[in-house]
Amino acid sequence: MNIAIFPGSFDPFTIGHADIVKRALPLFDQIVIAIGLNIDKQPAFPLEQRVERIKAFFAAEPKVSVITYTNLTVDAARELDANYIIRGVRNVADFEYEKNMADANLQLSGIETLIFFTKPQLAHISSSLIRDLHKHGKDITPYIV
Repeated sequence: MNIAIFPGSFDPFTIGHADIVKRALPLFDQIVIAIGLNIDKQPAFPLEQRVERIKAFFAAEPKVSVITYTNLTVDAARELDANYIIRGVRNVADFEYEKNMADANLQLSGIETLIFFTKPQLAHISSSLIRDLHKHGKDITPYIV
């Protein structure tokens, strides 16, 4: 079975994240959206809300599931028997970070990372931007699932 894990804090899960999952679906038997928990960070959106929103958005797609995890991404991937890690890249700064993470994850686990470049019309959307808009009382519904 060809399984991919799509890890992140997804605080919140944006339309850019959803687009990456949709584009990756034809390549895999299963995609597990894995919400990583970082005890050092205070999330803007409750974990349960993030899980439920993502599950509801992909309810009609049996190849997509949602989990949470607290360990390293590669350890979560191993527990799921995932063959690949999916990541999205919006710009050069993202690429530098993701390249280093992909190299480390490959060395630690032998699991390859597949990078999807964000569509140009979605490249300006980031979870940090959405959190900032939300904090200032702006409507974030056009940007999240």
